[in-house]
Amino acid sequence: MVSGEIETAGQTGSFGRDRLVVFKPGAEIVLRAVGATRLMLLGGEPLPEKRYIYWNFVSSRRECIEQAAEDWRNRQFPGVPGETEFIPLPDTPPFRLK
Repeated sequence: MVSGEIETAGQTGSFGRDRLVVFKPGAEIVLRAVGATRLMLLGGEPLPEKRYIYWNFVSSRRECIEQAAEDWRNRQFPGVPGETEFIPLPDTPPFRLK
């Protein structure tokens, strides 16, 4: 969800800005925007490997996530044009497996 809010038919509640919503494979999904809304939809076959997830980093190899986190801490990533704010890594458990 980029901005705004959506509801899904047959469910109570809604999803707002900065949320990642994952639907069951094969399910028919009907979305309704609550006011002006921007969202991005992705779809496809599930990847065969397990994924490690830490903050904005996702990989099938834990070592890649560790390196990306270290690079982020050391500000090794290229900057976003027009953006000056640096957001540090959150204080969350380092990994979860999906």
